Amino acid sequence: MASTAYQPLVTISATYGTGGSIIAPRVAEALGLPFIDRIISADLSQDAWRSERSERAKDSERSEQAKHPKPSEPAQTPVRSAEGLCEGEQATTPTGRFLSYFARAASVGVMMTPDAILEDDDTIRERTEDGLRDLARGAPAVLLGRAGAVVLASRPRAFHVRLDGPVERRVAWAAAFEHLDLDAAKRRQSETDRARTVFVKRLFRVDPAEARLYHLMVDPNVLGMEATVDILVSAAEAFFKANPGE
Repeated sequence: MASTAYQPLVTISATYGTGGSIIAPRVAEALGLPFIDRIISADLSQDAWRSERSERAKDSERSEQAKHPKPSEPAQTPVRSAEGLCEGEQATTPTGRFLSYFARAASVGVMMTPDAILEDDDTIRERTEDGLRDLARGAPAVLLGRAGAVVLASRPRAFHVRLDGPVERRVAWAAAFEHLDLDAAKRRQSETDRARTVFVKRLFRVDPAEARLYHLMVDPNVLGMEATVDILVSAAEAFFKANPGE
């Protein structure tokens, strides 16, 4: 496949309490790319994005004809994840159930025997990679989570971002965002970060915190959510301009 077939792709790895669930969809909207969340299929997100673009075009044409333009609605995806391991992420997909298992294992510090409903590592790894097949082949998106920087590491025109920062700052932000007390937010941070880290380490033998995986690492709790979105959009645009394809 020629490199010109590869459309812009941004992968965002976000630890608990860095606002990934807020920042990622806003970056997608600003760049005009479909947003793929942690718990919905890539195919579903791409279809929703194409449908939304088609509906916007039709609305624009009708409005122009009627000489009463109306603003188009912002792109919406069927599901938006929260900061932690939300119920949908745990229950919607086999990968979600796998993460739920990792969360329980992480809480006791050992690897437990997997539940009977869980598939083996190779099957889960294949499902994870298969779910991103269209992106690997060149489809555009902003992808949150799913070990995107690992699975799509060699994919041309893929800009990889990591949102992270000290635990204390992340817990304080998440407590306010998710309306939790600090102790509850700390427990959720520990469960979420450990579960997702073990998920990537076990399936891909890589630590998702390794700086070499990313083009840019940012702490949104220092810069603020608005500034972080602006920085990611500007950086992504510069990256795609410098990597236009042949």
